[in-house]
Amino acid sequence: MTPFTVNDETKAMVMDNICYLLNNFIRCSEFKNIIFCWVMHEQWIIDELLSRLETGSCSVKLFSLTADAKALEDRLNKDIENGKRTKAGIQRSIDRIKMYDCLNTEKIDVSKISAKQAAEVISIKMLE
Repeated sequence: MTPFTVNDETKAMVMDNICYLLNNFIRCSEFKNIIFCWVMHEQWIIDELLSRLETGSCSVKLFSLTADAKALEDRLNKDIENGKRTKAGIQRSIDRIKMYDCLNTEKIDVSKISAKQAAEVISIKMLE
């Protein structure tokens, strides 16, 4: 579906799919670490996913990758230049920055670091 239609039915489908896939990864002994990356700007989204995951045999660490408004806008503009998104979401994304402060997650400010550096920070924190 392009573009993706956001409504109650499609949101429920996405949540079901995420939980199904993550639970399969959790049950598979071949995986030591599972890193799931998705925009979760409200605590209820995190809580809903966690309530449906079979986490008894694993440790769960929650991180929010955050950025200041300028860095976020710069990154979104690069995506626009590359045809990956439209300008319509820039202000909405910037307005949501403050929502991450309320999440029960460890925040990692990625405003001034690369994706590779962010992955390295996450790797270190996973060992803590």
